[in-house]
Amino acid sequence: MDGAPRFFSGSRTLGGCGLPSIDTIAGCFASGNGKIQGGELVSTRGFNATGVQEITAAAGVPKGSFYNYFDSKEAFAVAVLTEYWEAVVAEFGAILNQRRTPPLSRIARYFAGLSEFHERRRYAVGCLIGNMALEVTPTSEDVRIKLAAIYREWSAALASCLREAQEKGELSARKDPRQLAVALIDTFEGAVMRAKVERSRAPFDSFEWFVLPSLLS
Repeated sequence: MDGAPRFFSGSRTLGGCGLPSIDTIAGCFASGNGKIQGGELVSTRGFNATGVQEITAAAGVPKGSFYNYFDSKEAFAVAVLTEYWEAVVAEFGAILNQRRTPPLSRIARYFAGLSEFHERRRYAVGCLIGNMALEVTPTSEDVRIKLAAIYREWSAALASCLREAQEKGELSARKDPRQLAVALIDTFEGAVMRAKVERSRAPFDSFEWFVLPSLLS
């Protein structure tokens, strides 16, 4: 809504609780215990299990106020995903553009940073992108379209770094940067899911020690 108070915080950070915070519909979506974390609310309880009543109750506003800013709960999900992805880019995206660091080292550091983020969360929440892909895409075309756009942007950022690695002779010219970027994302997201199940860093270690060297050699 143009000119409407922001439903989400203006901060683009994954620090602290590690997920984008929801502000109140009126400007500060907060309870007596502090800001409610939008991504966390959906990630920890699941999108389908998180009702509009819970969201507005946490904000201390009437349920009907929700629909002044979102046409549907699915529109809220798209907004949460947008905020989450922007926070990921703000926190980790710059790593891929550090030109003084070799491209493949940047990619390794990038995924190491993401792994450390999940470690801070004790592997319990997983990735909101992957969680929503599994839970919501079968029933929401808007969410599916948003997720597809996020995956494309994510792949493009990695592919750009991989092409630079080819130009510098770090990566074989026979490898397709776009396909390789997709493979990196897919295998990393699999590690996130496995770590969530096992509450263990082992899947990330496997990704770092075996998957990355295999794909990037």
